[in-house]
Amino acid sequence: MSTPLWVIVPAYNEAARIGATLDALAAQTDTDFTLLVVDNNSTDETAEIASDFRGPFPTYVVIEREKGVGCAVDTGFRHAIAAGAQFLARTDADCLPAPGWVAAARAALTESRGLACGRITARHDEHGFAGRAFFRTLVVLAASFGRIRPAHRGPEFKAPYRMHAGNNMAITAELYEACGGMPRRPSPTDRTFLNRVRRTSPAIVHSRHMVVANSTRRIKAYGVLGTAKWYLDKGSGTRTADPR
Repeated sequence: MSTPLWVIVPAYNEAARIGATLDALAAQTDTDFTLLVVDNNSTDETAEIASDFRGPFPTYVVIEREKGVGCAVDTGFRHAIAAGAQFLARTDADCLPAPGWVAAARAALTESRGLACGRITARHDEHGFAGRAFFRTLVVLAASFGRIRPAHRGPEFKAPYRMHAGNNMAITAELYEACGGMPRRPSPTDRTFLNRVRRTSPAIVHSRHMVVANSTRRIKAYGVLGTAKWYLDKGSGTRTADPR
């Protein structure tokens, strides 16, 4: 019997996109997991679509009315842990995990018993070659900025900084609880969470086989400069954190 693994998908008003995400999860080479969609009080049919979904694994939907992706993720992770999950993996309702994503997450957690960070690419249905190339450049710059940033290099950290995308990560239940979990607030939350883990454990690995195609809607919503500021940890400025 394999280690119980739950996949958590936070979602807010993703009726137009969550179907493709669920189909991508149904197409995994490893379907020995439980899916939990956490609807963050959507006003469209997101929760209904998730509830009607029938995949090769058990699927549940819970509603988190406290706004913010951090609230939805934390509620989902703690719900899964209470139900017996030992491994937790997360992607988002506008992302497309590659077919081997769950298998790679399970392998990384089995080896590390900590946090596994995956590799993100740009969805091919949102921007052309130039947009995807810009996204790749931003990811490289954000990763480099994170490594040299003084706030990420203190003696309290047990592991070096590495790029961590919240929509492509996996963690053991034990480490999630030990580090204090996801900050319950709106995005951005990824760096704060990563640093909580780094203060708790050195067991952080990168898996190039955990691949998720990421939405690049932020480029259209924020523009090139605004998106660059976002990925370089400057937040959304005067814009809403929701890029739609």
